[in-house]
Amino acid sequence: MNSGIIGWVSSAEFTLPGQEPSVAGGTMKVRISRAGVASRVEKEDRVAVEAPLEYMLHHPALGPEPVSFGTTMRTPGDDENLAVGLLFGEGIVNRASDIDAIESSTRRPNVVNVRLRPEVHMETQIATRRFSAGSSCGVCGTTGLDAAIARAAAIRIADTRAVDLALLFSLPERMRSAQSKFGDTGGIHAAALFDFAGNLITAAEDVGRHNAIDKLVGELLLAGRLPLKEHIILLSGRASFELTQKALRTGVAILAAIGAPSSLAVNLALASGLTLVGFLREKHCNLYSSPQRLTDHGEYAQV
Repeated sequence: MNSGIIGWVSSAEFTLPGQEPSVAGGTMKVRISRAGVASRVEKEDRVAVEAPLEYMLHHPALGPEPVSFGTTMRTPGDDENLAVGLLFGEGIVNRASDIDAIESSTRRPNVVNVRLRPEVHMETQIATRRFSAGSSCGVCGTTGLDAAIARAAAIRIADTRAVDLALLFSLPERMRSAQSKFGDTGGIHAAALFDFAGNLITAAEDVGRHNAIDKLVGELLLAGRLPLKEHIILLSGRASFELTQKALRTGVAILAAIGAPSSLAVNLALASGLTLVGFLREKHCNLYSSPQRLTDHGEYAQV
């Protein structure tokens, strides 16, 4: 697939005196005191980098100058995937070919430019749409929340074959082994994609839960892998509304989370036919919707 997409990664970050500048891996070395009841030890530690990223949209309907689509806090790296995943989740783009070019700005740090093809339909409210989100929130700055809920509620997940529960129980450890930044810092969320045989397709990490899944979805869209069908998305945290609606946009059959779902996430899953799993552990989990996709009578595929 050749959609004319190109990209660079920006690297300028804010650092405090005496701290190591952030590295390409999205972590930063800091000096700490490890304090105990009767001891205190000076040592080095690594923390996840959190820095702003502004999305600039280019489209004829928006005028000759780019329009800011908003700013979010994220862990640097895979910024292009993050931007594409966000725009896909918002319904602004539906396929990789909707994007003419995407690049991180070489003149303004922490800015990614997305040039949409002229034939992409732009809603009139997009020009005035703004959000400013922290790394823990995906829709808290969105002005189109009602539209996002309506879009998600209209999606219907196709019927699929069943997956053995034993396979599902094995996935958190497989995702954990792919989380290099979490291993360095203990402060990074992840989203991972598995097929129904339990094979890890890809994984993304970010200090923000919604950013991790946006990076994952953006990578899948650019690779031409959407829509999904017999696949599982696993989240390292909880399954909130924004994460569930982003997963629904991909067509994935099963959304599993290490943490709890929210009430709206459960309602969306019930309405769409998505299998929603919470509190996934090595030997048990909670099934909130479409439990027929998970069985303890199937044959466990060793991978």
